[in-house]
Amino acid sequence: MIIDCHCHAGKGDGLTGPWDTAAPLRKYLRWASEAGIDRTAIFAAFRSDYAVANREIARIVASRPGRFYGLAFVHAARDRGRIGEIVKVAIEQYGFVGIKVHRYDARLSREICEVARAFSVPILYDPMGEVSIVELIATEYPDVAFIIPHMGSFSDDWRAQHSLIDHLVRHPNIYTDTSGVRRFELLELAVQRAGARKILFGSDGPWLHPGVELEKVRLLGLSPADEELVLAGNFLRLTSNRRQQPVALPEHPSREFQPSQDEYRDPWQAGHFEA
Repeated sequence: MIIDCHCHAGKGDGLTGPWDTAAPLRKYLRWASEAGIDRTAIFAAFRSDYAVANREIARIVASRPGRFYGLAFVHAARDRGRIGEIVKVAIEQYGFVGIKVHRYDARLSREICEVARAFSVPILYDPMGEVSIVELIATEYPDVAFIIPHMGSFSDDWRAQHSLIDHLVRHPNIYTDTSGVRRFELLELAVQRAGARKILFGSDGPWLHPGVELEKVRLLGLSPADEELVLAGNFLRLTSNRRQQPVALPEHPSREFQPSQDEYRDPWQAGHFEA
């Protein structure tokens, strides 16, 4: 079996770019079929209301339950105080198997991590190169699996991608996917240092061709057992412990308070203290 762990689907409600306009699956499904990809984990295009977007993804999953897995997209700032409610509906009613978060919206929050812990599902979080957060989430939530796509940066930031490899090696709960990684030698290095158990095949469809992304995995020259882990086994393992009923959802944080989404500011650097 081959599972693509990273694919957008459905309509966005913006016109900024493809990411918030539309993610049609018609071509993707043909490409995936030709490449031999059996199943795909899908989540919404960027939307102003992810509860609505997740319902659309649920309809797509329900239309072909043997073909798709669903991930619940949430906005760390805008959905603050209702993350548990959104994810609860997605898991209990829609049968989704994980959570998707993007730095383009807002930084990952404790609320999201604690909801993932409660349901025992992985978080697919794109930090857009802000890989330093990985050290914090890995140690604060060692019982939550974090999949950091594109090896930390879709924008070909080799510094961020190289830094992520160290996190893959040191932290048992940190994983990555292969989608959109341009520098092939970094994928090779990630496998050599962290092992195949830490890497998942993903395409970032429908905008990237899943067959092209799959060929990168083939070219790694993995053993049959390791290739099976990357192509399906790791995803199945990370989603296999999902709880239908959460252990204990976190208390709702105040929606009036919104954490800063400015650039990182180190309080120990001169100029950041106020009298």
